[in-house]
Amino acid sequence: MDTNEAAAMARLVAAGGGSAARRALLDAHGCAADALAAGTGAWRASGLDAIQVERLRSPDSDAVRRTCDYLGRPGCHLVGWHDADYPPLLRRISSPPLALFVAGEPALLWHPAVAVVGSRAPTTGGRDTARDFARSLARAGIGVTSGLAAGIDTAAHDGALDVGGVTVAVLGTGSDVPYPRSNTALHARIAATGAVVSEHPPGTGPRREHFPSRNRILAGLALATLVIEAAERSGALITARMAGDAGRDVFAVPGSIHNPKARGCHRLIRDGAGLVASAEEVMALLGPMALSLHAVLQERLNVPSSALVETPVSRDNPFPVASPDYHCLWNALGHDPTGMDSLVERTGLTPAGLSSMLLLMELEGRVAVEHGRYSRKSCHHAPAGAGRGK
Repeated sequence: MDTNEAAAMARLVAAGGGSAARRALLDAHGCAADALAAGTGAWRASGLDAIQVERLRSPDSDAVRRTCDYLGRPGCHLVGWHDADYPPLLRRISSPPLALFVAGEPALLWHPAVAVVGSRAPTTGGRDTARDFARSLARAGIGVTSGLAAGIDTAAHDGALDVGGVTVAVLGTGSDVPYPRSNTALHARIAATGAVVSEHPPGTGPRREHFPSRNRILAGLALATLVIEAAERSGALITARMAGDAGRDVFAVPGSIHNPKARGCHRLIRDGAGLVASAEEVMALLGPMALSLHAVLQERLNVPSSALVETPVSRDNPFPVASPDYHCLWNALGHDPTGMDSLVERTGLTPAGLSSMLLLMELEGRVAVEHGRYSRKSCHHAPAGAGRGK
């Protein structure tokens, strides 16, 4: 995103209020700069109210400057509603955010993930369960999404990081504001190897009203939501309800009938959530939504499912001729794990482009990832071609 577009998008974000009208404005004009240039008549026609129109006319210059300064830092990004890289699962929720501020790798918002949520004050067993589930999911190539809160969230993020897996933190503060402060180091680790995400501008501090609304993003980014220890009235149950409203699976881990922190999970199970006792049970039920994400990713990367069926393939040349970047990436990969920096150097491709292609290859079972390093799967034999439908 260039400087002018970033400043324009910052103005749209700073206008505040409901996001539907601003999303419609972007849909109508294609980019934030053109949307602003369209003027007040177009703004009103898209449904912006009087307060939003006035804020676009007289923007908060400090807020715009903070956003532009944030985007000038290494690893900090802004993904707008109109951006092709806006996460596809999030587009499907009832109230998707206008934009996402991302500290880390935005391509990871496309990674198949499970939201793991629960009590901020879990039992020792609940914390261990969250860590074990997260480790197993991450080892299997499934990302772990959570909210960086104390308790179950922290254990889930830690578990994924322990095995070098993908984890994404969704905040109710700005993406540059760790909350709680006790998780400052964890925030930094996730930003360095995963992604920290917020719909709120940089510098936004904790506000009570932001946390329920952030839960819709947490649920919306994930294939499913897993609840581990939750009281009958808790934020985790809000996340689960929002996941169900978005058409996603909801799973809950049962606990002792004497544990008040398990009552929310038992209530979810009574209401139809899947009772699970292992990460393998969760993964076995993710198929339909994962296939949907796979199809959207193929489309995003412009890889047709019917491309070049006559092209010969082999173990060392598994991709269609029309995909030179895939040829290049495949040749750069070996059976020894290779880091992203080396792949960038070997291929000349961008980290974002490589991340998208590697994700598709991982979903198709051609590439293994461990501790952020990629290799060809040893069991892979003469594939029909990365990016090609089966």
